[in-house]
Amino acid sequence: MEISALSIAGAYVITPRQFADSRGVFLESFRGDRLAEFLGHRPDIVQSNISVSSRGTIRGIHFADVPPGQGKYVTAVSGALVDVIVDIRVGSPTFGQWEAVRLDAVDRRAVYLSEGLGHAFCALEDGTSAMYLCTSAYNPAAEHGLHPLCPEIAIAWPDGVEPLLSPKDEAAPGLSEALAAGLLPQFSTCREYADSLADT
Repeated sequence: MEISALSIAGAYVITPRQFADSRGVFLESFRGDRLAEFLGHRPDIVQSNISVSSRGTIRGIHFADVPPGQGKYVTAVSGALVDVIVDIRVGSPTFGQWEAVRLDAVDRRAVYLSEGLGHAFCALEDGTSAMYLCTSAYNPAAEHGLHPLCPEIAIAWPDGVEPLLSPKDEAAPGLSEALAAGLLPQFSTCREYADSLADT
């Protein structure tokens, strides 16, 4: 597989090598040892989630308190989605910026986002199934969100797709409001936590 760093530090796109024959296709969808070459530590996957979404569903922007945060390895098992990584780490050189990667059941790409980054996606097809491998278990007390249509972040969601949000995401604050409330992780804290993982 090929692993490439995205423009936001701590985010990567993974493109697997696929082996096709008359029976179908085989590929390695996750390699913790390969990711470790980029992260400086092997991600400790403790929880796997699957979401199934109709076209236009936007999930996110979600993030967790650091430490421990929640690193995520995300891929599309079926259908297609636009996956978005948002830098919400206060003090980061790319704070407030985002990057999008198409994940689908053709190229079978995945993205990895380190602890402290925000995550969202938009389903492009009905029945799109996304799988998340997570480095920490879900902890509702430590989970937060930003409004995915926040004009300050200004994510360029796909044209011609009517956004469908959960009530929780619809009620989420914008970037400035979350910053003022002290909800966003500090870049320095995220770096220190990543360093601590590399030492173990």
